[in-house]
Amino acid sequence: MRILVTGGAGYIGSVVCRSLRGSGHETVVLDDLSKGHRRATEGSELIVGDCGDRSLLAKLFTGGRVDGVVHMAASCLVGESMTDPARYYRNNFGRALSLLDAMREAGVGCFVLSSTAAVYGEPESTPIPEDHPTRPTNPYGETKLALEKALHWYRQAYGLSYASLRYFNAAGASADATLGEDHSPETHLIPNVLRAALREEAVAVYGTDYETADGTAVRDYIHVEDLAAAHVRALERIRSHPGGVICNLGNGEGISVREVITAARRVTGRPIATHDQPRRAGDPARLVASAERARAELGWAPRSSRIETILSTVWDYMKSHPDGYEG
Repeated sequence: MRILVTGGAGYIGSVVCRSLRGSGHETVVLDDLSKGHRRATEGSELIVGDCGDRSLLAKLFTGGRVDGVVHMAASCLVGESMTDPARYYRNNFGRALSLLDAMREAGVGCFVLSSTAAVYGEPESTPIPEDHPTRPTNPYGETKLALEKALHWYRQAYGLSYASLRYFNAAGASADATLGEDHSPETHLIPNVLRAALREEAVAVYGTDYETADGTAVRDYIHVEDLAAAHVRALERIRSHPGGVICNLGNGEGISVREVITAARRVTGRPIATHDQPRRAGDPARLVASAERARAELGWAPRSSRIETILSTVWDYMKSHPDGYEG
């Protein structure tokens, strides 16, 4: 299949494209390069543009040139979403509707969404199943949930087949150390911890008064290559069995911020200093997935998501790219 990957120049998108190509699919990346990197799209056709540009989308979809879409283009900073919700509704919901309508007009009927565990909000229990109540605590999660609801109704009215993949904490780098996180600013814990180790700096710990064993937030870390494999499985599943499916993508194990830092010290062999900071607005205390539905519906299971494996791949990537890579 020829797959359009919006946001395919980004961290997760670039690894998804590589996994799709490894499974025999052709990839076309649509990215405005505001956050992504041109170099990360090697092996894919790159079209620089806005995923909400209807005239551009019409040209892309003309003549059966696209068989399915993996939609990864989005604004994804929880803190920023709290201070600028308009941007998140415009980017994450408005542009996605334009994309869905262009697909509908062109008869493209397979859509895989990069969604998020942020749709759940503060969980009532863990691990979190997909039928857990959805009460987002930030506009980022709210806009992803709004898009999931739109997909349901587009399925009912127009026959769209879709998979919504609710990521927990994506982390890790490719096994060959060529693809990894390179954000500016970087807000994710694992790259910040390892960058602190590389530069012999202190890393911030946001929130030390959560109701968890050591007072720091607990998250479920899933290796980016495991995430990518799930996208391939999801696309092929909805292609062969039309319908709609929502799946969590997680490891099923919770690890606290302090536990990640301790593991990073073991992996790097370096002391990593910390300095405590107040909680960030919108951050729940604990997010851990139940991934049983993904196992049953997609035949998927994480293979590389032990925290030591995740940290080791990021450490190798950072040593190979101490200043990131140019886009």
